[in-house]
Amino acid sequence: MAALAPLPPLPPQFKSLQHHLRTAQEHDKRDPVVAYYCRLYAMQTGMKIDSKTPECRKFLSKLMDQLEALKKQLGDNEAITQEIVGCAHVESYALKMFLYADNEDRAGRFHKNMIKSFYTASLLIDVLTVFGELTDENVKHRKYARWKATYIHNCLKNGETPQAGPVGMDEESNDEENEEAGTSPLPTHPPQRSSSAYDPSNMPSSSYTGIQIPPGAHAPANTPAEVPHSTGVTGSTIQPTPQNIPVVDPALFSTMSIGDVRLTPEDFARAQKYCKYAGSALQYEDVSTAVQNLQKALKLLTTGRE
Repeated sequence: MAALAPLPPLPPQFKSLQHHLRTAQEHDKRDPVVAYYCRLYAMQTGMKIDSKTPECRKFLSKLMDQLEALKKQLGDNEAITQEIVGCAHVESYALKMFLYADNEDRAGRFHKNMIKSFYTASLLIDVLTVFGELTDENVKHRKYARWKATYIHNCLKNGETPQAGPVGMDEESNDEENEEAGTSPLPTHPPQRSSSAYDPSNMPSSSYTGIQIPPGAHAPANTPAEVPHSTGVTGSTIQPTPQNIPVVDPALFSTMSIGDVRLTPEDFARAQKYCKYAGSALQYEDVSTAVQNLQKALKLLTTGRE
């Protein structure tokens, strides 16, 4: 892929976008589709923050040039020409990052690469907002991934051993930059335990504790850096988690030929989106999420309602 023209210095108003833009640069060769949508998110968000100040207008103009150049280079890629495919691509990539980091966390293997994977997953969930409103699951995944990156980073920085898996989580976190982690703006103080712990026994199945880690899960090919040999993942470490598969509603099948259901192009697009989400979930043996999304698609196609 041809090199893109460099951007001017980042205006202070756009400080919150610096890590999304850095993620874009990191993925220019690794995954150009992800790089494109990271820049698109930065462009759209930057326009909302400040599109009038001269330095901001100049920066956004150059960023637009990068987007146009990428669009020409990727013009025959369905993930660029069709938003539904693009959304599924970015979401699937974010899930890979999340599952890799969550796998390492639950196995008690704490290192900078897994911290960065957690935070990169949260950034890519930010990017999903270019396609519309986030699902409740994605909002929870983003919050959990960002908190985990903060918590583990600060524990390692302070010489403490993090607790593996979902433990206590603060409701709020600061966004002070911490370049040492190489991941994100992270709080300078480790989060304190809150009274509302994230306990798998009292969380709904649609939350992040319901994500099923496939046996022998390994780092996806596009993780930010190589995992140290001493922290390699083996198939014997992670055991399959019993899957809580939702029951298929029999009423969905009985409505197939009842009534005159008229579907709009938007309905077909949403149904296709649910099917792609289901396909992404099956790649990671997450049967529960796959069934839920297929049920949503079936209900929409047979009743015209979600």
